[in-house]
Amino acid sequence: MDNICYGLSGRVFVITGGSRGIGLEIARRLLKNEKTKVVLCARKQEGLEQAAADLDAGDNLLALPAHIAREEDVAALFQRAKDTFGRVDALINNVGMNLLTPSTASAGMDTWKKIIDTNLNGTFLCSCAAAQIMREQGRGKIVNISSIASRRSAPGMGIYGVAKAGIESLTRVLALELAPDNIQVNAVAPSMVKTGFSAPFWSNREMHDQIVGGIPLGRLAEPADVVEPVLFLCSEGASFITGQVINIDGGATIV
Repeated sequence: MDNICYGLSGRVFVITGGSRGIGLEIARRLLKNEKTKVVLCARKQEGLEQAAADLDAGDNLLALPAHIAREEDVAALFQRAKDTFGRVDALINNVGMNLLTPSTASAGMDTWKKIIDTNLNGTFLCSCAAAQIMREQGRGKIVNISSIASRRSAPGMGIYGVAKAGIESLTRVLALELAPDNIQVNAVAPSMVKTGFSAPFWSNREMHDQIVGGIPLGRLAEPADVVEPVLFLCSEGASFITGQVINIDGGATIV
């Protein structure tokens, strides 16, 4: 799929949670094939440094530490993006964090707040900051990474699923409100993707086989399976698509 081109050359992307997994693969694809500018953010400096060294993109990449649930961090992130590259054409809200919660009702407020803050509140803050810049430009794209956990309850994923459901609702609300500014807001909802984030599930053979048994295409998603739909939603080919959530689940939600 690396030979597919979406005509994104020269555009500026902000990718949250970009030091590993899906975010890192989106950045790699954008920098290698699409010749874009990328602003990569994550909480941990060491992870960002490793990602930047791996991508080796020179002045086309800006890697910045940021806690996206903190307003001041988000404001600084987008100001640096604008100061460095002059604009922000697309935001990929990719941050995903979960703490295994076998019982949501017994999880406690600290766990609830941490998961909701990082997933939902972070997506809200980054979208607001990006929208402000995009309105001035007269165009923009926001793509949120949701999950089929937003609609299908699963053990250990309760609060995470609630946060992702909020992200899908936010996607529709922002799509409606930002449409007059020529800003399209969409989301993708993968099933389990084979990354370090989900390793506690797929690394267990019994659990892996159980999950795959519910996927008609018979395998877990790879990061590349998510990257391509995201880039399409950022392209001119998706200029009349907004407020949508695309399932990337190998058919899991039709079973």
